[in-house]
Parts: sequence; C-alpha cells; structure tokens
Amino acid sequence: MKKIFKFSCICLTATVLLSSCNGTNAEQNSKVDSTSTDTIGLEEGYVAMFEDNSLSGWEGDSTYWKMENGVLSGEIREDQEPLKNNTFLIWKGGEIGDFSLKTKFKISENGNSGVNYRSDRFTEVPNALRGYQADIDGKNNYTGQNYEERKRTTLAYRGQRTEILNPADGNKGESKNNAWTNLKIIDSVATPEELQSIVKPNDWNELEIVAEGNKLTHFINGKVIAEVVDNDPENRKDKGLIGVQVHVGPPMKVEYKDMQIKILK
Repeated sequence: MKKIFKFSCICLTATVLLSSCNGTNAEQNSKVDSTSTDTIGLEEGYVAMFEDNSLSGWEGDSTYWKMENGVLSGEIREDQEPLKNNTFLIWKGGEIGDFSLKTKFKISENGNSGVNYRSDRFTEVPNALRGYQADIDGKNNYTGQNYEERKRTTLAYRGQRTEILNPADGNKGESKNNAWTNLKIIDSVATPEELQSIVKPNDWNELEIVAEGNKLTHFINGKVIAEVVDNDPENRKDKGLIGVQVHVGPPMKVEYKDMQIKILK
C-alpha cells in the first residue's frame, strides 16, 4: 500500500506540473495569436498589410492619408484645395501576380475610391497608378466593378462576367463611353436588386479581390460582383503594384481596415 501511495503521489505531482506547463504555453500562444492575428482578423495564409498607427510600408501624400488604430483614412477635407488628379497610397510590397486580397471599407456618400492591383506607375502626375481597379463609391453605383484606371476603362460593370477579346482576332478595342468596346458579356452574376442590397451604406463592407492567371474576380460581402477573363495579351497585366485611391471631387472620406493578402503563386 505504501508503494502504491508513493507512486500515486508522484503521478499526481507530474500531472500538476504538466498542466501548469501547458497552461503557460497556452497563455503564450494566446498572446502571440492575439497580437499577430486576432487584432486584425488575419485568415490562414494571409499577411497583414497595415500597421496600427503608421503608414510604414506605403507611399503617398500624407495630406490625404493617415493611419490611426489600424484604420487607414483617405480624405478630402472642406478646408483643402480640390484635388487636381486622383491620388494613390501605394503599397511597397512589390509587384504581385496571383493573389487574394481582403479588406473592409467604409465610404462617405460623396466618396469615390478603389483598390488598384497589377498596376504600374503613371509617372506624369505624382502618386498615380494605371491598371485594374476594384471600384468603390458612396452612392453604390459602381462599387465592385472592374475599372482599368488610365487604360481601357470599364472591363466589367457590376453584375457582369465578361471576356476581354483578343485584338489579334480582329477585335481592335477602344474606350468608348467610358467602357472598353472589346468587352463581351458572358453571364450575369447578380440582379439589379441584389446589387443594391449587397452593399451596406455608411457601414463596413468587405471587399475581396482574387487575381489568378487572366481571371479577375471581385467580391463584396462574399458575393461575386464582377468577373473578367482578360484575353487581351497586348494590354493585360500579369503582375503589378497595389494601391488605394482618393478620387478627385467634392469633400469625401474613405476608410480601410484589416487589409491582408495571400500570394497564390
């Protein structure tokens, strides 16, 4: 009985010590997770693109952009001179090819913004990009469409799945009425009624951009809003810069938070 009692005490002591050690590790893991993922809602495989109170990692005009408590604000104030050209805050993460980017956004009623990707610098004006854009506007007329800034203009309106035809097949395109004439509608991805109800006005919404090969898909709050298959090798871009926009126009404010990216290839 004494031997059994002695062995039981040893087991009990070991169990207590092991539980104590596991508890300490769990606390440490919890602290790591809370600082590296939970505070910004990182999903598996994604990398955060923002720092809480710094524009570090981004390049642009701090007259219009600021970062505070993890929220990036782009604003034209009433006491400022009107913008002469669209201005961008450009991510310094380099030229990205295939990826999934997720972010939450909120925009004022008069706001006009967007997230550019696979873009290059438009050097004629400062802080400008040229390339694909997931459009965002406060009146919800264009939010989610694929608009190619300073190039082919609209490639897919909201609710459209399109193909951009290869000009080598005799389909020489041009921009007409702010849309590319080589835009071929393949299918509808949302009804007009759905398009009006998907975006929450004056509230946070989630945008996801998935660029994989020549297929470019825009999601708002989990719903496909526009999709482009770009079969135009002369004009399409397979990789490029990422940036966010403040558009010329009246006083406005756009906010972004929890921006994260996953490289697919």
